[in-house]
Amino acid sequence: MNKQYLTTSSEETQNLGETLALELKGGDFLAFYGNLGSGKTTFIQGLAEGLGIERRIISPTFIIMRHYKLAQGNFYHVDLYRTENKHDFLSIGLDQIMEDKNNIVALEWAEKLTDMLPKQRIELHFEYVGDNKREITIKKYE
Repeated sequence: MNKQYLTTSSEETQNLGETLALELKGGDFLAFYGNLGSGKTTFIQGLAEGLGIERRIISPTFIIMRHYKLAQGNFYHVDLYRTENKHDFLSIGLDQIMEDKNNIVALEWAEKLTDMLPKQRIELHFEYVGDNKREITIKKYE
């Protein structure tokens, strides 16, 4: 799967995330790429809503990871923006979280973890193209 979308508002970006959530299952890993302000967290807010999470979703930039319980399994929102090296990832148990087939993981700044990404993953590339417009490319690797 390789699809490209253009959203023109934060609501459209969230709605796209909500739609993708309907296709997810335990064990899915989402790798997010894009500059600051490109829409990653906004998309993940919609994703969480689509997964049935009612709590407010904010980026875990300073704490690296947030955990949300799902009806079946768990959702982890991970933000590697402030991390320095592989030890930072391992210290939070990210490797074990990624291996658990009950978990859905959304990882922002995935380029920092390139050599540890699972082969089966969904990559989401975000690009700010002006005036609330975001180009979002979704690629699925199976």
